[in-house]
Amino acid sequence: MSAAYCRHAPGHPLHGPYHDGEYGFPARDDAVLFERLVLEINQAGLSWQTILAKRAAFAEAFAGFDIDRVARFGAGDHRRLMGDARIIRNRVKIDAAIDNAKRLLAMRDSHGSFAAWLDGHHPRSKSGWVSLFKKTFRFTGGEIVGEFLMSLGYLPGAHQAWCPVYQKILALDPPWRRGKPSSAPKRRTIEAEIRS
Repeated sequence: MSAAYCRHAPGHPLHGPYHDGEYGFPARDDAVLFERLVLEINQAGLSWQTILAKRAAFAEAFAGFDIDRVARFGAGDHRRLMGDARIIRNRVKIDAAIDNAKRLLAMRDSHGSFAAWLDGHHPRSKSGWVSLFKKTFRFTGGEIVGEFLMSLGYLPGAHQAWCPVYQKILALDPPWRRGKPSSAPKRRTIEAEIRS
Protein backbone atom coordinates (compact mmCIF):
# COMPACT_ATOMS: atom_id res chain seq x y z
CA MET A 1 0.00 0.00 0.00
CA SER A 2 1.10 3.58 -0.36
CA ALA A 3 1.05 6.68 1.80
CA ALA A 4 -2.26 7.46 0.14
CA TYR A 5 -3.80 4.47 1.98
CA CYS A 6 -3.56 6.28 5.31
CA ARG A 7 -5.30 9.30 3.77
CA HIS A 8 -8.07 7.53 1.89
CA ALA A 9 -8.82 4.32 3.82
CA PRO A 10 -10.28 5.81 7.04
CA GLY A 11 -14.06 5.93 6.79
CA HIS A 12 -14.23 3.62 3.76
CA PRO A 13 -16.62 0.71 4.41
CA LEU A 14 -14.03 -1.95 3.42
CA HIS A 15 -10.63 -0.29 3.67
CA GLY A 16 -11.42 1.65 6.84
CA PRO A 17 -11.79 -1.28 9.25
CA TYR A 18 -8.81 -3.10 7.70
CA HIS A 19 -6.60 0.02 7.87
CA ASP A 20 -7.67 0.94 11.40
CA GLY A 21 -7.61 -2.47 13.05
CA GLU A 22 -5.54 -4.99 11.09
CA TYR A 23 -3.05 -3.55 8.61
CA GLY A 24 0.40 -3.53 10.20
CA PHE A 25 -0.83 -5.03 13.48
CA PRO A 26 1.16 -8.04 14.75
CA ALA A 27 -0.74 -11.34 14.74
CA ARG A 28 0.16 -14.73 16.24
CA ASP A 29 -2.79 -16.96 15.33
CA ASP A 30 -1.89 -19.31 12.48
CA ALA A 31 -5.40 -19.11 10.99
CA VAL A 32 -5.03 -15.32 10.77
CA LEU A 33 -1.58 -15.64 9.20
CA PHE A 34 -2.82 -18.25 6.73
CA GLU A 35 -5.82 -16.08 5.82
CA ARG A 36 -3.56 -13.12 5.13
CA LEU A 37 -1.28 -15.27 2.96
CA VAL A 38 -4.23 -16.64 0.95
CA LEU A 39 -5.74 -13.17 0.53
CA GLU A 40 -2.43 -11.62 -0.55
CA ILE A 41 -1.89 -14.41 -3.08
CA ASN A 42 -5.37 -13.88 -4.47
CA GLN A 43 -4.88 -10.12 -4.65
CA ALA A 44 -2.14 -10.51 -7.27
CA GLY A 45 -3.37 -8.73 -10.39
CA LEU A 46 -6.48 -7.40 -8.65
CA SER A 47 -7.37 -4.58 -6.26
CA TRP A 48 -7.26 -5.01 -2.50
CA GLN A 49 -10.82 -3.70 -2.39
CA THR A 50 -11.93 -6.67 -4.52
CA ILE A 51 -10.29 -9.05 -2.03
CA LEU A 52 -11.78 -7.32 1.00
CA ALA A 53 -15.23 -7.49 -0.63
CA LYS A 54 -14.79 -11.26 -1.08
CA ARG A 55 -13.16 -11.88 2.30
CA ALA A 56 -16.16 -13.51 3.98
CA ALA A 57 -16.66 -15.77 0.96
CA PHE A 58 -12.99 -16.79 1.08
CA ALA A 59 -13.35 -17.64 4.77
CA GLU A 60 -16.36 -19.81 4.07
CA ALA A 61 -14.82 -21.47 1.00
CA PHE A 62 -11.54 -22.20 2.80
CA ALA A 63 -13.04 -23.65 6.00
CA GLY A 64 -12.42 -20.56 8.10
CA PHE A 65 -8.74 -20.81 7.12
CA ASP A 66 -8.36 -23.88 9.29
CA ILE A 67 -4.96 -25.11 8.10
CA ASP A 68 -5.63 -28.77 8.97
CA ARG A 69 -8.88 -28.83 7.01
CA VAL A 70 -7.53 -26.97 3.96
CA ALA A 71 -4.48 -29.26 3.85
CA ARG A 72 -6.91 -32.20 3.48
CA PHE A 73 -8.81 -30.62 0.57
CA GLY A 74 -9.07 -33.09 -2.28
CA ALA A 75 -10.32 -33.12 -5.85
CA GLY A 76 -13.93 -32.51 -4.80
CA ASP A 77 -12.96 -29.45 -2.80
CA HIS A 78 -10.88 -28.19 -5.70
CA ARG A 79 -13.88 -28.51 -8.06
CA ARG A 80 -16.07 -26.75 -5.49
CA LEU A 81 -13.61 -23.86 -5.22
CA MET A 82 -13.25 -23.56 -8.99
CA GLY A 83 -17.03 -23.34 -9.25
CA ASP A 84 -17.48 -20.76 -6.47
CA ALA A 85 -18.12 -17.40 -8.18
CA ARG A 86 -17.86 -15.61 -4.83
CA ILE A 87 -14.07 -16.09 -4.69
CA ILE A 88 -11.23 -15.76 -7.21
CA ARG A 89 -11.50 -18.86 -9.38
CA ASN A 90 -7.90 -19.13 -10.42
CA ARG A 91 -6.57 -22.69 -10.51
CA VAL A 92 -2.97 -21.68 -9.71
CA LYS A 93 -4.04 -19.59 -6.70
CA ILE A 94 -6.34 -22.32 -5.39
CA ASP A 95 -3.60 -24.93 -5.81
CA ALA A 96 -1.20 -22.61 -3.96
CA ALA A 97 -3.59 -22.17 -1.02
CA ILE A 98 -4.04 -25.91 -0.58
CA ASP A 99 -0.37 -26.74 -1.05
CA ASN A 100 0.70 -23.92 1.28
CA ALA A 101 -1.62 -25.31 3.97
CA LYS A 102 0.25 -28.62 3.68
CA ARG A 103 3.56 -26.79 3.98
CA LEU A 104 2.28 -25.02 7.09
CA LEU A 105 1.45 -28.40 8.67
CA ALA A 106 5.06 -29.46 8.11
CA MET A 107 6.18 -26.12 9.55
CA ARG A 108 4.10 -26.77 12.65
CA ASP A 109 6.07 -29.99 13.16
CA SER A 110 9.43 -28.28 12.65
CA HIS A 111 8.80 -24.92 14.36
CA GLY A 112 5.58 -25.23 16.38
CA SER A 113 3.63 -22.66 14.35
CA PHE A 114 3.74 -20.36 11.34
CA ALA A 115 4.29 -17.43 13.73
CA ALA A 116 7.27 -19.20 15.32
CA TRP A 117 8.72 -19.85 11.87
CA LEU A 118 8.39 -16.16 10.99
CA ASP A 119 9.98 -15.18 14.31
CA GLY A 120 12.79 -17.66 13.76
CA HIS A 121 13.72 -15.99 10.47
CA HIS A 122 13.35 -12.40 11.65
CA PRO A 123 14.99 -9.95 11.11
CA ARG A 124 15.53 -10.10 7.39
CA SER A 125 15.53 -7.65 4.51
CA LYS A 126 12.60 -7.72 2.11
CA SER A 127 14.75 -9.43 -0.53
CA GLY A 128 15.84 -12.01 2.05
CA TRP A 129 12.21 -12.69 2.97
CA VAL A 130 11.20 -12.98 -0.69
CA SER A 131 13.96 -15.51 -1.34
CA LEU A 132 12.93 -17.53 1.73
CA PHE A 133 9.22 -17.48 0.85
CA LYS A 134 9.91 -18.54 -2.74
CA LYS A 135 11.82 -21.57 -1.42
CA THR A 136 9.13 -22.37 1.16
CA PHE A 137 5.73 -21.54 -0.40
CA ARG A 138 3.96 -21.50 -3.74
CA PHE A 139 2.94 -18.34 -5.60
CA THR A 140 4.84 -15.89 -3.39
CA GLY A 141 6.51 -13.14 -5.39
CA GLY A 142 7.98 -9.89 -4.16
CA GLU A 143 4.78 -7.86 -3.87
CA ILE A 144 2.84 -10.67 -2.21
CA VAL A 145 5.59 -11.32 0.35
CA GLY A 146 6.20 -7.63 0.99
CA GLU A 147 2.53 -6.86 1.63
CA PHE A 148 2.03 -10.01 3.69
CA LEU A 149 4.94 -9.13 5.99
CA MET A 150 4.11 -5.43 6.16
CA SER A 151 0.49 -6.25 6.99
CA LEU A 152 1.68 -8.29 10.00
CA GLY A 153 4.36 -5.93 11.27
CA TYR A 154 7.44 -7.86 10.11
CA LEU A 155 8.37 -5.09 7.69
CA PRO A 156 7.82 -1.38 8.34
CA GLY A 157 5.77 0.93 6.15
CA ALA A 158 2.15 -0.04 6.67
CA HIS A 159 1.30 3.42 8.05
CA GLN A 160 2.76 6.88 7.83
CA ALA A 161 4.12 8.39 11.05
CA TRP A 162 1.34 11.01 11.04
CA CYS A 163 -1.38 8.34 10.85
CA PRO A 164 -3.13 7.81 14.24
CA VAL A 165 -2.91 4.03 13.72
CA TYR A 166 0.89 4.23 13.60
CA GLN A 167 1.06 5.03 17.33
CA LYS A 168 -1.28 2.14 18.15
CA ILE A 169 1.00 -0.24 16.29
CA LEU A 170 4.13 1.13 17.95
CA ALA A 171 2.55 0.41 21.33
CA LEU A 172 2.25 -3.25 20.30
CA ASP A 173 6.01 -3.49 19.62
CA PRO A 174 5.78 -4.93 16.09
CA PRO A 175 8.59 -7.25 14.98
CA TRP A 176 10.12 -4.65 12.64
CA ARG A 177 11.01 -2.55 15.70
CA ARG A 178 12.83 -5.44 17.39
CA GLY A 179 15.69 -5.78 14.98
CA LYS A 180 17.27 -4.42 11.88
CA PRO A 181 17.96 -6.77 8.96
CA SER A 182 21.47 -5.38 8.58
CA SER A 183 22.34 -6.48 12.13
CA ALA A 184 21.29 -10.12 11.65
CA PRO A 185 24.48 -11.38 9.93
CA LYS A 186 26.67 -9.70 12.55
CA ARG A 187 24.73 -11.36 15.38
CA ARG A 188 25.10 -14.76 13.75
CA THR A 189 28.85 -14.19 13.34
CA ILE A 190 29.25 -13.30 17.01
CA GLU A 191 27.24 -16.37 18.02
CA ALA A 192 29.47 -18.51 15.80
CA GLU A 193 32.58 -17.05 17.45
CA ILE A 194 31.18 -17.78 20.92
CA ARG A 195 30.53 -21.41 19.98
CA SER A 196 34.08 -21.89 18.63
